[in-house]
Amino acid sequence: MSRISRMSRTCRPFDETRAWALLGTRLLAGAADAALDAPSALPGWTRGHVVAHVAANADALGNLVHWAATGDKTPMYASPEERGAGIEKGALLPAAELRAWLRDSAQRLESAMAALDEDQWRAQVVTAQGRTVPATELPWMRSREVCVHAVDLGTGVSFADLPPRFLAALCEDVVAKRAAGPGPALLLAASDTGARWELPGEGDPLEVTGPLAELTAHLTGRASTLTTRHGEPAPALGPWL
Repeated sequence: MSRISRMSRTCRPFDETRAWALLGTRLLAGAADAALDAPSALPGWTRGHVVAHVAANADALGNLVHWAATGDKTPMYASPEERGAGIEKGALLPAAELRAWLRDSAQRLESAMAALDEDQWRAQVVTAQGRTVPATELPWMRSREVCVHAVDLGTGVSFADLPPRFLAALCEDVVAKRAAGPGPALLLAASDTGARWELPGEGDPLEVTGPLAELTAHLTGRASTLTTRHGEPAPALGPWL
C-alpha cells in the first residue's frame, strides 16, 4: 500500500489502528466470558447491552466497508431508533448466542477489511454521526469501540491494559471532539509520558496531572482518581460521543 492508504485522516499509523482493533477484540471477548446479565460500568446498561452494542457496531462498520468496496451507499444504521432497538433486543439474547454474535461479527468485519484494496481504502464513507471520512478511518473507529468497551464491561480490564500509543491517540481524539462543545477548561498532563493536552472551555483552565491511563479514563467520561493541583476531584465531563 502507498503512504496515503496506510495512514488515517489524523495520521494515526494505519497498521497500528488495525492492531489495536484486534487487541481490543481479544480483550473484549475475554471479558465477555463473565455473567452478561450483571451491571456494566455504564449507567443503566448490563454487560449484555455493552456486548450487543459492540457486536452491532461491527455489523454497522461492515456496512461502511461494503460501501467502500462496492460504491453502494450502505449507512451504518437505518436510524438511531433502529440502532437502539437492536441493542435492547440483543441484550436479551441467551449468553451463548450473544457471545457468538460478538465473535462472528468481529470476524466478518476483519475479513471484509482485509479484502479491501488500496483504492477502496481511500473511498469516502459517511459515519453514523454524519462525518465523511476515508475508509482508512474505520479501523480506528473500531479500535475505540472494542478497547473502551472492554473496560466498560467491568470485569477487570482497565485503561492501563491498553497500549500507551492508543491511549495518547484516544486522548487527542476526545480532546478534539470535546473542544467543540461546552465544558470546563482543562490543562491535562500525563505524569508518566510527558504528553500534554489543552481542552478549551469555560472558566480559567484547571490543571490536572496523572497517569496517561487515568487521563484517558477521565476524558472519556469514565471513573478516574484524578484531582486538580489543589487536590479537588477533576471536574466531571459529559458524554464524549
